[in-house]
Amino acid sequence: MTFKSGYVAILGLPNVGKSTLLNALLGQKIAITNPKPQTTRKRTLGILTEENHQIIFLDTPGILKPGYLLQEKMMEDVERSVNDADVILFIDDISTDMDGTEIFSSEFVAQYIPKQKPKILLFNKVDLSNDEEVKEKITKFESIGIFESIIPISATLSFNLNRVIEEILEYLPEGPKYYPDDIASDENERFFVSEIIREKILELYQEEIPYSCEVYISDFLEKEGRKDLIRAEIIVERESQKGIIIGKQGAAIKKLGETARRDIEKFLEREVFLDLRVKVREKWRSDENMLKYFGYSKPKE
Repeated sequence: MTFKSGYVAILGLPNVGKSTLLNALLGQKIAITNPKPQTTRKRTLGILTEENHQIIFLDTPGILKPGYLLQEKMMEDVERSVNDADVILFIDDISTDMDGTEIFSSEFVAQYIPKQKPKILLFNKVDLSNDEEVKEKITKFESIGIFESIIPISATLSFNLNRVIEEILEYLPEGPKYYPDDIASDENERFFVSEIIREKILELYQEEIPYSCEVYISDFLEKEGRKDLIRAEIIVERESQKGIIIGKQGAAIKKLGETARRDIEKFLEREVFLDLRVKVREKWRSDENMLKYFGYSKPKE
């Protein structure tokens, strides 16, 4: 029996549903999601293993023009994912007005994607659109001639995702399993706990605060017969941001801790004691050493 395996990179502008798509394809939550753009900062690997195939999805940060070093690192993750991929999924919000944008132009594709790599375009959120608009968009991009196929989907409703898998398998090479059957990602528990905390920061705080924060797990101690101890540092750039995270009489950070702990316990399937501390590291988003410390620097291949 033929077995297929390979890597599939999920690319698109910020906030078009890349992480929601990954979670829907896997049938479980691997990547954090939020309506705010730039929720994904690091590529997240999700593994779908079935009897005849193993698809390794690479969820990537939204494509943007970098304004500081952290965003440059995010775009390096996109480039690295493209280089690793056997198949490219471009995803876009069906309601986006593409006039004046370059993301799906032939010039953009030529710059980012090797010509020989199969490319599939997904129009997301079709449940919020109508048949006429969907058909018009598909016809427009079929005429460009740079995609092997164009598929309308709804990641939130899991609409047409079986077709997405079928199309991927058309172009995925034959090969062995790269990962065991029983794992859905190669990341460790520390990574997922830090991402859950960051997701709650995105939900609970406004304006620049979430984008100025990083979460670092300083201690992760499993205690037999007692709650696990997790100490997390929330890194901000200014003292004023620290005050906002903590809130009046500590109310804001208490709420953050409670909401994050509930999701962490659900994810780990065990009780934890979560200790949150806020630290100021000025201009950490533009500091090479700090970004390396937080795991953003990847070796060039």
